[in-house]
Amino acid sequence: MDVSVTTARALLPDRPLTSLDEYIDTFDGGQGLVRVRELDASEVVDAVTRAGLRGRGGAGFPTGRKWASIRGGGLEVGDRYVVANGAEGEPGTFKDRMLMRRNPYQVIEGLEIAARTMDAVGAYLAVKSSFTVEIDALTRALGEMRDAGLVGDVPITLVTGPDEYLFGEEKALLEVIEGEDPLPRMLPPYLYGLFTTSPQLGWSAGIDLSSDGPVVPSSNPTLVNNVETLATVVPILGRGPEWHRSLGTPESPGVALCTVVGDVRRSGVAEIELGMPLRDVIETISGGPRAGHVVKAVLSGVSNGVVHGRDLDAPVTYEGLAAVGGGLGSVGFIVYDDTADMVAVARMVSRFLYVESCGQCPACKFGTGEVTAYLNRIAEGGGSDHDVEIIEARLSSVTDANRCFLGTQEQRVIGSLLRTFPEEFAAHLEGAPPSLDLPIPKIVSIDDGVAIYDERQMRKKPDWTYEGE
Repeated sequence: MDVSVTTARALLPDRPLTSLDEYIDTFDGGQGLVRVRELDASEVVDAVTRAGLRGRGGAGFPTGRKWASIRGGGLEVGDRYVVANGAEGEPGTFKDRMLMRRNPYQVIEGLEIAARTMDAVGAYLAVKSSFTVEIDALTRALGEMRDAGLVGDVPITLVTGPDEYLFGEEKALLEVIEGEDPLPRMLPPYLYGLFTTSPQLGWSAGIDLSSDGPVVPSSNPTLVNNVETLATVVPILGRGPEWHRSLGTPESPGVALCTVVGDVRRSGVAEIELGMPLRDVIETISGGPRAGHVVKAVLSGVSNGVVHGRDLDAPVTYEGLAAVGGGLGSVGFIVYDDTADMVAVARMVSRFLYVESCGQCPACKFGTGEVTAYLNRIAEGGGSDHDVEIIEARLSSVTDANRCFLGTQEQRVIGSLLRTFPEEFAAHLEGAPPSLDLPIPKIVSIDDGVAIYDERQMRKKPDWTYEGE
């Protein structure tokens, strides 16, 4: 079932676009490329800034500010690159894959606009190698757009990578493009970009610096944007920044792609106008909770605190969900109804983050592992008050010297579950029946309102191998 939660649809068509002609004729395709040829680079950055667009990958950083930072500096910084991040892996989220399946042309158009604006020497579109449907769609669209002369001034390369969660982290993403494992670097891409000759602070020794001539240090500033962010730039240029500002709220303007899964009547992805109450978003996209039940809690992926069922009137904006202890994240909502065991939810989240932690930061790997172990004890009925104290101590140090956000996610989500549902943890300490294992809502597909989760994830081990393989 397809639903639209906004009359200002700008990203997601009702069904997959099958040709470039269809994209141009029915979805205003090419509008951004027409406009970008009429403006100089500073005017494009100014338009994105005035639109108030914030990154749709989860962090919500102002896109115009990021673009301006990459544009800054002179020849001494080296070359510039642009990367479209389509390595979606956040539990409860399927919006990037749905976008790439239905509207790959707009993703590529946005990437081309960004590459031209940055004066980039190369552009990369990164997805997981398991995204076969998306890869086929992107490959077809890229070929059609090259043949039509719409893209190609800046070389665009489709890169496929591993299924690890950290592949979607922007510093680890650059490592994969350079042929390495998805292990986050120390410095962000605007300081330490692709193929740089500056001192390497990644996991490996870096690129070969041998040369017949002198090596000139360079940082190669690299713009990394989520695929939805880049696709949104297209109508911002075509319709104008005022169009984007007229939607949503002053702090969170525009539209966004939203996923809803969990204890609901149906799962789905839809384009929404930011600012709608969370209750209305869940009701419209998913039909609300299952018959006879009420919403107990909502997680926005595994990057933000839990939203209690009593707070469903909070607006779906960065500031609105933060005000009730949650966050917008990548706008993927996992709904739990009144039958859910929140200790089991905590164990599921902690195990996922422990398994996906890369191990470069000992405090993160050790901390997430310890929290998971003690949550297992509590969930299985063998825990004590001392176990809760140890969990709280580990959460306080799990972010020590972290290279990425994963440790902070553990701290936020598990800490919020402990604070929001203390009675459920107490019940397990007092002899409640053991918790059942919950599947990680890592979505493989959403078909006819049914979310299909990655069963293989439950067999993944902390060294990134799989039980039985």
